[in-house]
Amino acid sequence: MGGNVSGADGAGRADRQERSEKRPNEQLNSWFLRSGWSKGELARQVNRRARQLGAHHISTDTSRVRRWLDGEQPREPIPKILSELFSERFGCVVGVEDIGLRAAHQSPSVGGVDMPWAGRQTIELLSEFSRSDLMLARRGFLGTSLALSAGPGLIEPMQRWLVPGSSSREERSDGAAQERSRRGTRLSKPELELLESTTKMFRQWDAQCGGGLRRKAVVGQLHEVTDLLQEPQAEATSRRLFKVAAELAELAGWMSYDVGLHPTAQKYFVLALHAAKEAGDRPLGSYILSNMSRQMIHLGRPDDALELIHLGQYGSRETATPRTQAMLYAMEARAYASMGQPAKCKRAVTMAEDCFADCLPGDGDPDWIRFFSEAELNAENAHSFRDLAYVAGRSPTYASLARPKMERAVELFSQDPEHQRSYALNLIGMATVHLMEREPEESTILAGQALRIAKQVRSERVNNRLRKTVDSAVRDFGGVAEVRELTDQLALHLPDSVEAAQAV
Repeated sequence: MGGNVSGADGAGRADRQERSEKRPNEQLNSWFLRSGWSKGELARQVNRRARQLGAHHISTDTSRVRRWLDGEQPREPIPKILSELFSERFGCVVGVEDIGLRAAHQSPSVGGVDMPWAGRQTIELLSEFSRSDLMLARRGFLGTSLALSAGPGLIEPMQRWLVPGSSSREERSDGAAQERSRRGTRLSKPELELLESTTKMFRQWDAQCGGGLRRKAVVGQLHEVTDLLQEPQAEATSRRLFKVAAELAELAGWMSYDVGLHPTAQKYFVLALHAAKEAGDRPLGSYILSNMSRQMIHLGRPDDALELIHLGQYGSRETATPRTQAMLYAMEARAYASMGQPAKCKRAVTMAEDCFADCLPGDGDPDWIRFFSEAELNAENAHSFRDLAYVAGRSPTYASLARPKMERAVELFSQDPEHQRSYALNLIGMATVHLMEREPEESTILAGQALRIAKQVRSERVNNRLRKTVDSAVRDFGGVAEVRELTDQLALHLPDSVEAAQAV
């Protein structure tokens, strides 16, 4: 009996020592006070969410909430539930660490780009990030909680795309592989083909309507695919599912970029590259890197853009079709133009045109590169010369090189109802060339046409470029009647807004 008393005394001392070492959780207290909830309301919400998750054993009360605020570390899934509740309350992703709690296991940060190149972790991170994105009632806020990576912090992790390493297939034991083979494919061939065709449909929607209209639907589909990847699948099915996941993550990144959510876009691009590696699809990986490069150019980091595009070119040098190679050279030209290197830019433009001339109907181009048409080739090369003109102080020489290519792009896109956003962007590009050549009246005609399209597509990229072009026209030609009229039309039909915080 004495031993029991001694044991109880020891446990009591340990409990008192633990309490004395605890400090109030200042981070959790801060979020809690700003939420406006009472302790009882937070407890009720935790219990409600726990039941939704199937954690029926959880029964929280006000005294338990008080202990969390005093520094007690709750067990899973409480930290995850609190993270979700505060995220929804404040409209931004509030991580477990942000509220002063410990995650259940060590995993790469949801905001970082340096992640393990391994199948299981790729699936987990895709699932976690897409779930976090979907969890929020309104788009836009996920991006505000992430940090954009650049420089060596971005390039060095991406270089490991080329390094041979264990894949999801190699991670599993031979016994597990045999068991999976014995059980067969959970996903039927028609179901898999439907997933692939749905991805193509989403891509068409994006081209027609802009990134804001269907972004959340793409993220939802991606989350569903990650669920399928966690189930036993045959080897060939697993590869195709990883490819679908890579294409959907790339598209989610592209749509996020289109509506101005740059950290979110970058995270999706990185996850897409990981999935493409698991699928063993080097050309798809190079395409993802080209979009990361485009984003870096947009953000004023052409050196990073060039590193990324060279990485894509090297990685797909033996497998990319002429159309994909042409696209990569065109993006290389864009990077050189932004760096103010005309000789290298012109060489890359020529290489892009030469590769495109080699395109044949039977090249086996995947659907994701189908967008790179003659119109797109002319558009990219025109923008390269236009950007050279900007860097060179609005050089009329480079503007004159841009003009015929931009005119050809506008002509071709005007006949292409599937790529309305590209049509608008090139109308704006042509308008900027006219401004450089001091032709404001002609510029306003093209910008007005772009405005009519901008009202129909959900693209912050189009909106922002249009606003910048009109601002430039006002700065240089504010006394021209057509410029004043266009400014009024822009204010009426495309007012400055927070559209990027309202996606569906």
